[in-house]
Order: sequence, then C-alpha cells, then structure tokens
Amino acid sequence: MKTVAIIPARGGSKGLPGKNIHPVAGRPLLAWSVQQALDSVRIDRVFVSTDDPAIASVARCCGAGVIDRPAGLSGDRATSESALLHAIDRLESEHGIEVGLVVFLQATSPLRKPGDIDRAIERFEAEGADSLISVTRLDDLTLWEKKAHGWESVNFDWRNRGMRQDRAEQYIENGSIYLVTPEVLKTSGNRIGRRLAVYEMEFWQTWEIDTLEEIDLIEYYLFKKNLASQESGPENPS
Repeated sequence: MKTVAIIPARGGSKGLPGKNIHPVAGRPLLAWSVQQALDSVRIDRVFVSTDDPAIASVARCCGAGVIDRPAGLSGDRATSESALLHAIDRLESEHGIEVGLVVFLQATSPLRKPGDIDRAIERFEAEGADSLISVTRLDDLTLWEKKAHGWESVNFDWRNRGMRQDRAEQYIENGSIYLVTPEVLKTSGNRIGRRLAVYEMEFWQTWEIDTLEEIDLIEYYLFKKNLASQESGPENPS
C-alpha cells in the first residue's frame, strides 16, 4: 500500500489564465507543491492530474508523474473529488499502484513549511483517522452574512458581543493539505470521512492564489519565511 500525493491542476482557470504554471518567486506555481511532496519522507509517489500539455510538461520537469485527465473532468463544474477518483483508478489499473492513502495538495496553496506534510500524516495515523484537513485558527474574526431581512452575525451574537477571549476557538479549512483514504472517496465521493483529524498551520499559511494580485502576497511570504531560498525545482522558463 502506497502513500500517493495527487495534485490536481487543470488548465482552464478563468480568473488567472495559466494560473497553475504562472511564475511565482521565479518558478512555476505548480513546482512548489510538487517539490514539497517530493521532499516528504512519508510520500511514496507524486502525481499531477491535468488536462493541459503545458502543465504536464512542467510536472514531469519537476519530477512528478502525470495522469491525463479527460475533458469531462476538467471543466469549471468538475470537483476535485472526481479528479482524485479518476487518478486513483488510473494508478491502480494502469500503474499497478495499490493506493493506501491519498495526499491531496492544491497547487494554489504553496505556503507549506518543511515537514508540514509529514507531520499531517503523523497526526492522521496517531488519531486513527480516515481523513484530515489542514486548518488555521481565527483570532477575533467576526463574520457577517447578508440575509433577505438584512445583515446577521454568523460566528458571534451581535446582541451580546461579550469578550473576545471568552468566545469559542474557531478554525478555517485553509485548503493546503488533505489526507483521505481511497475507501472514503470511493464510498462517499467526498474528501472528508467520519473520522476527521485536523492539522493546524499558522495563519499566514492560509493565503492561496486565485488572482494576479495574490501572487505578490504569496511571494512576500515565500521570501519572508525563507521558503523561496530552498531548492524547490526548476526555474520558471523564460
């Protein structure tokens, strides 16, 4: 049974065309997640699931295997779970790999510290979980939602605001690391099972790239936290 990292990276981003291979701190965005997976001592194989030849080329250059994803699973409405299930099927049927654990990494969330992935796997195993999500704790974040009748507070009662330190701790699913067994994906079609564990990360690791403006923010943290100084795959092609 193998622990396999799967990084879905389709080519049809509308918000930022070519997002998954857009240059970030001198390298294609995808390269950061591929190298972080390759650096993990707990991951046996690393694959990128994509419909795009340019993304496939970058993935291979970075040292990952490639799973060709059909167009029907690559549109705006296609779920990550559908890509993961397709990848597992191809790994088992074509590569002869018996997948025991899926490490699902989003290419748009490259702010992972060395050891984050391995520590998440250790937490998953220690808790006997069937799935895990990475989270960050929210400090004094008050959320509001617009309803038909007006604005309403979501995670606190505006009528009785109380003291910040007396509120229950809350966490955000930051989208950086997911662990899930193939059984959960196959039986429920969901990345989250009934025995969920969480791996807490620092708040600055919450940020991800969906727009051009967010690239500057991600680059700032890659350099500030000395992540960009690590050997992290090929330079971005000119």
